[in-house]
Amino acid sequence: MFPLRDDVPTSITPYITYGLIGANIGIFLYQLTLNQQQLQEFFYSAAVVPCQLSGNIVGRCPIPTPQQLPEWMTLISSQFLHGGFLHIAGNMLFLWIFGNNVEDRLGHVKFLIFYLTCGVLAALSQWFFSPNSTIPSLGASGAIAGVMGAYILRYPQARVLTLVFLGFFVTTLQIPAIFFLGLWFVQQALYGIASLQVPSNIGMESGGVAYWAHAGGFVFGAILAPMFGLLKRD
Repeated sequence: MFPLRDDVPTSITPYITYGLIGANIGIFLYQLTLNQQQLQEFFYSAAVVPCQLSGNIVGRCPIPTPQQLPEWMTLISSQFLHGGFLHIAGNMLFLWIFGNNVEDRLGHVKFLIFYLTCGVLAALSQWFFSPNSTIPSLGASGAIAGVMGAYILRYPQARVLTLVFLGFFVTTLQIPAIFFLGLWFVQQALYGIASLQVPSNIGMESGGVAYWAHAGGFVFGAILAPMFGLLKRD
């Protein structure tokens, strides 16, 4: 299922959402100018490498990796890196649909702080379950999952126009946000649990999707959103 739009109007122009989309696309275009070796070095420098983060806490990472930024800064810089066209396209679609409404409720500054905080906590969630991985963890997915966790609290009955694939047939349905986002969260949590049992087939250890970052970002977004005033009455 892929969301196409929702039916919640906004009262402000979501400058931060648009700015985040622009920044992600700009950095991705820069990535396209790099050759394979340069891109790998860039990822190891600016993405979160779990064993490197662990090394800052308990000792040196067993496999040396180039590191130009302080490891704590990669918790933020990694949020603006993507591994391919589908990766960034999917993330920016979700951010465009759900980010503007959360920004409308929180305001520009608080939304930016909320977004980056969710991204940091999402990356730490993935690190917690794969502390010795040498595979770079990157992407805006964790931060966007936090936005989705906030959205489901504030707009559970919003209708999300969704592209649904039924075998060879494709159709669109209007699905309540609580079902669309709830199903998405359950999928990420189940995949995350599966990755603990079969790390060679699924999850970040195989260079795949960091499902715990998604699930963790969603949960932290739902926890933090009320603290940022998302549920405050007009």
